[in-house]
Amino acid sequence: CGGPGYRGLVGDADVGRVDTAYRVVADHVRALCVCIADGIYPGASGAELVLRRILRRAVRFCSEVLHAPPGLLASLVPAVVEVLGDAYPELTKNAGQVVDIINDNEAAFVSSLERGRRVIERTVQQMEPSTHFPAEVAWSLYGNLGFPLDLIDLMLEEKGISLDSAAFNELVLEDAKRKAGGPQAGEPEHATACLDVHSLARLRGSAVAPTDDSPKYSYALGRHGRYEFSPCQATVLMLYRDQSLQKEAGAGQRCGVILDRTNFYAEQGGQASDRGYMTRLGQQDILFPVESARLCGGYVIHEVTAVETLRAGDRVQLFVDEAQRLACMRNHTAAHLLNFAVRRVLGDGTEQRGSHVTAERLRFDFDTKGPVTVEQLQQVEQVAQDVIRRNEVVHTAEVPLALARRVQGLRAADGGYPDPVRIVSLGVPVESVLTSDSEAAMQTSVELCCGTHLLQTGAVEDLTIVSERQLVKGVSRVIAVTGGQAKQAREVGQCLAVEVDSVSLRMKQRSTSLPEMQNLSKEVGQLTKVVASTAMPQWQRKELQAILKALQRTANTAVKKLELQQAEEKAQGLLAKHCNQPLIIDTVPADSLSILMKVVNQLCDKSPGTSVLLLSPQPSGEVLCACQVSKRCLPVFSAADWAVAVCRRMEGKAGGSAVVAKGSGHARGLQGALTAALEFARSKL
Repeated sequence: CGGPGYRGLVGDADVGRVDTAYRVVADHVRALCVCIADGIYPGASGAELVLRRILRRAVRFCSEVLHAPPGLLASLVPAVVEVLGDAYPELTKNAGQVVDIINDNEAAFVSSLERGRRVIERTVQQMEPSTHFPAEVAWSLYGNLGFPLDLIDLMLEEKGISLDSAAFNELVLEDAKRKAGGPQAGEPEHATACLDVHSLARLRGSAVAPTDDSPKYSYALGRHGRYEFSPCQATVLMLYRDQSLQKEAGAGQRCGVILDRTNFYAEQGGQASDRGYMTRLGQQDILFPVESARLCGGYVIHEVTAVETLRAGDRVQLFVDEAQRLACMRNHTAAHLLNFAVRRVLGDGTEQRGSHVTAERLRFDFDTKGPVTVEQLQQVEQVAQDVIRRNEVVHTAEVPLALARRVQGLRAADGGYPDPVRIVSLGVPVESVLTSDSEAAMQTSVELCCGTHLLQTGAVEDLTIVSERQLVKGVSRVIAVTGGQAKQAREVGQCLAVEVDSVSLRMKQRSTSLPEMQNLSKEVGQLTKVVASTAMPQWQRKELQAILKALQRTANTAVKKLELQQAEEKAQGLLAKHCNQPLIIDTVPADSLSILMKVVNQLCDKSPGTSVLLLSPQPSGEVLCACQVSKRCLPVFSAADWAVAVCRRMEGKAGGSAVVAKGSGHARGLQGALTAALEFARSKL
């Protein structure tokens, strides 16, 4: 960087914060390398948002304090790999991807900074003098572009303007409340859901056996094809609350319940935990709700709020929420189908990067060499649906890890798995895929998995990918739904396709009516928003978005052409009326501020020495104002000052530049505004 070497200075002794910058960059690049190699990428929410802020803070220290050239951060990755590679093998394996992601995000941040500066400049130009910078604009810069707040304050301070802090803080509070209540916030991490190390050591020291959770796999297909889950009775071994093991919990107290056995699935392997309830034997009318189950050191912790005193030694009956469990099973089996289908369509080199399964949907991340096309999305869905239609048997078996690793084409064999491991194979018995010369695993889905699955693929019913996006360069994330949700998504997609066809047909008829074309343009805009936000097949969303984008371009061009025609007619009438006077102040009917501005532009183009101000009363009682000042009158005569003086008489607002300006007000001040326009102009000319 060309600066002084690191001296270890802190506080006031660190003049220019150079040593602080060294420490920040070193710390942040380590965090970035380990997180990215482990599958966490800079993003817009949760841990990904934290990582994005870490990266951007490091970039700013590099450029603003160390005065480093672009790319310094990524150039440090090999040093991190050398130091930490032995402890984190993923660093060595994924070093190239880490470099690419850091470089891409740095470039995007620099681009965002430039865009942010332009937004601030434009907003300041349009503001009235002596006003606060709009909180909404600052929030948009912060939330959407990742523009640092201190940088916003610094740039505004340079312009002698301050941020509307009260309004900005309100937006921050609103966002915090929304995240707290929304799905993005994730499940709360309760202190009762995971054992601390001392309690874990005490359990093991007391020879308390780990929870036998094998009953979670005890279910079968009963009559009429319905899943039947076997009952499970257990003994309370210990209760956990306030970070300590206890023998009892009183009514109303939240606690973790440790049992000798359970049929609850504890969250692991990307599958959400079961919910349900437990009852004491002999007291079936008193339900202890189980909110979640988590695995800690071999012990399953059931998160419970006691409705009355619960003690160690109590015998309980466990009841899993069967609908929620079945939905998770459906989506987990669908995730395996999706993994197989993605590899079949995109190639065997495609590797899973992560997944998460809940009762509502499944998320699947995978490597990709480029954007996934519409055709590839359709093919992936088709491959998965073919396996669903064949109603293949889902085979499972526990086998030694060494034996499992010999299976050709086995997915997910490189992670840290227990021994023995559980193999899940769709359509082919596990014994068949284990034979040394078998290639059966290459033709179906075979994975190591501890999750709960359907017994036959037909119960998935349907699978639809409703979202696909690139997390970072080379990694895509898809979200899919199954069963009734998938069917509903397809039906919605078909309905929206019909609406898009209808608009497209009407657009081809090329109406010569400006209001009709404006309505069509608005309809296309509204449809675009609906298509972007509605759960529907992603391949169909992409197709409709491409059509709507072209329609919006056509509509905008047609509206602009019709507005210009209308503006030219009005301008000709006004020129004839005012006979090339150096000043034109008048009222004229116009459907929008856009048309009124075009009339002003036409007048000034046809009569370059003329300054023009036009008012247009609207049916709503509003009056639109547009003006343009001849360049010959600058700098004495300012369009922005002219518009402000006129609109103030109508109790309205205006803004613009020295040459052009626009605004609006109330009709009750129209005559006074016309008088003010003339007086202001005469005082300047």
